[in-house]
Amino acid sequence: MEYRFARRMGGLPPSFLGELFRVSSQPGIISFAGGLPSSDQIDLEGLARAARKVLNEEGRTAFQYSTTDGYLPLREYIADRYRRRLGLLAEASEIQIVNGSQQCLDLVAKILLDPGDHLGMERPGYLGAIEAFSLYEPVIHTVPLTDEGPDLERFGALVKRHPVRFFYGIPNSQNPSGRTYTESSRKAIGEILDGTETLFYEDDAFGDLFFDGRPRLPVKRFLPEQGIMSGSFSKIVAPGMRIGWISAPPPVLEAFNTAKQAADLHSNFFCQLVLHRYLTATDLDSHIRAVSRVYGEQCRLMCELLDDLMPRGMTHTRPEGGMFLFCTLPQGISSMKVFTEGVREGVAVLPGVPFYVDGGGDDTIRLNFSNAGPEAIHEGITRLARVMKRQGYSSG
Repeated sequence: MEYRFARRMGGLPPSFLGELFRVSSQPGIISFAGGLPSSDQIDLEGLARAARKVLNEEGRTAFQYSTTDGYLPLREYIADRYRRRLGLLAEASEIQIVNGSQQCLDLVAKILLDPGDHLGMERPGYLGAIEAFSLYEPVIHTVPLTDEGPDLERFGALVKRHPVRFFYGIPNSQNPSGRTYTESSRKAIGEILDGTETLFYEDDAFGDLFFDGRPRLPVKRFLPEQGIMSGSFSKIVAPGMRIGWISAPPPVLEAFNTAKQAADLHSNFFCQLVLHRYLTATDLDSHIRAVSRVYGEQCRLMCELLDDLMPRGMTHTRPEGGMFLFCTLPQGISSMKVFTEGVREGVAVLPGVPFYVDGGGDDTIRLNFSNAGPEAIHEGITRLARVMKRQGYSSG
């Protein structure tokens, strides 16, 4: 039988992830390619206690259908944390629970984009966002990402030239680059967008994971009526629970709720109850500080090894937090060749090509430092150095 699919499926960028994860899971491979938080940092005992309490005290309720917007006490917890940490005037009514912040990408695009509509995003940009947005056939414009944030001149020109429905960005420890916007860039973005009809979609998946423990003011502070903000418990509690949220102005959230109800009725209610029990019995800030401290040490180790073992023509970002850093390869080396040769050497990296929706990136690779301990990082970077040496480059 010949299967016919919707036209939109033909416009998707080619996916490299299936092959990547297949080879990365092979025995003996040290993988810096995925986007996993550390399994060692999951508080298994605390989550188990919370799950037992939910089962013992609310078991029948926990396994029943629930409301689309999510468990109210959990939404109140998120709103309260926004007020305490970031000074946002957040209320539970402005927050909706989702299946990981990845679901926000799909549903925001679904309610805001018609085919041919314009949207903006960073260059390089998050692969998961590129794939989610592409399904709705928009015209995607990119703005180069600098060490301070999006190139503001190009950002302003884009908004002035095109009716951009929204600009998607990751101001904190961006994926893939690891870069963080400066506060002045965040204010400037608010000033540029103020008075326009362009929304700023702020993906804050990594905002808790700064190595210095200091929260950064969100763009939404400077653009409250045009700001959409998503967050996730995947990076700070447990990714398998698939619990994230969106915070948005009421008209946006009303449309979002309708789209989510049609998509899945509601997110996993049992996990919402377990998570809330866990959060109210745990010092979350202390847990996050411990996780961030481990990630900071692993990031610094990886940076030091890259500085010591990689060729002089290879550069990398120096993240303030998050889980990733980005490398630019010496001239003439292809990231796909580094990936292929790396697998043979027993180390997997993520080529940068999928992060560039408008082409390019073959001279870049993304490395994940959160899901490998110090020994694995040392051995993996040593293997990567051998790959570079076979390409004719020795450490500089």
